[in-house]
Amino acid sequence: MHPAKRTKRVTSWHVIGAQLGAFRKAARMTQAELATQFCVGEDTIASIEQGRRPLKLDLAIALDELLDTKRALQTAVDKVPERERFPAFAQDFVEHEQEALTLLSYQNQVVPGLLQTEEYARAVFGCLYPPITVGEAEERLSARLDRQRLFERAPWPPMMNFLLEEVILHRPIGGRHVLREQNRHLRRCGELPFLGLQIIPTSREKHAGLNGPMVLLETPGHDQLAYMEGQRVSFLVDDPDEVSVLQQKYGMLRSQALTPEESMGLLDDLLGDS
Repeated sequence: MHPAKRTKRVTSWHVIGAQLGAFRKAARMTQAELATQFCVGEDTIASIEQGRRPLKLDLAIALDELLDTKRALQTAVDKVPERERFPAFAQDFVEHEQEALTLLSYQNQVVPGLLQTEEYARAVFGCLYPPITVGEAEERLSARLDRQRLFERAPWPPMMNFLLEEVILHRPIGGRHVLREQNRHLRRCGELPFLGLQIIPTSREKHAGLNGPMVLLETPGHDQLAYMEGQRVSFLVDDPDEVSVLQQKYGMLRSQALTPEESMGLLDDLLGDS
């Protein structure tokens, strides 16, 4: 029996995009004509109308003026819940993550969200700059902990492998006590039968992942995807050629990391020295 197909979540950006499409058609304009008016690509307008790209407030204001929509788009953008203000493709990634058959993650600055303790995650959100409000931090913390329910998925969670830079185990985000409990949690995670945890020593002279973190996953339909994050930018990669290159990088990184057994030994040493 095939698993039931998950219904795609409709976000505020899908609704706003549909509104824009309706307003554009009422004005008898094509996507290309609208794009030309604002010196953006036609694909940008198409992505906004499909809900895959957020409509920026300044563009919403300009579109309201051009299409004579009485601030309808500006008001809609203003009312988007904070939890939906990250790009629509990031929301798509979270959906893919929850359904993934396999998940491979490399992180070089912090423990990946799926493996964070509540106190460590709270401290991470406290490091954000510009700062966010207490309410926003609590919303994000709740969403992060919800994602971790993936570990309870029946009959099995995805097969996972996590590569972490050794420096992550030493950076006292939240303080020494929070770090110690986080490292202890990592040690427990490393014992899970569906999860591999490997540490990349700081002493390595060759490193295949200097361009930054990445997450690779396989969907139930056996599509291969990658998710990349940087400073105030994130994007989902579905081009097979690009994902293949990232998979090669990940494979080399695994060979440069400690084995799972050696990684558990390193954590034991750290916890024993604390």
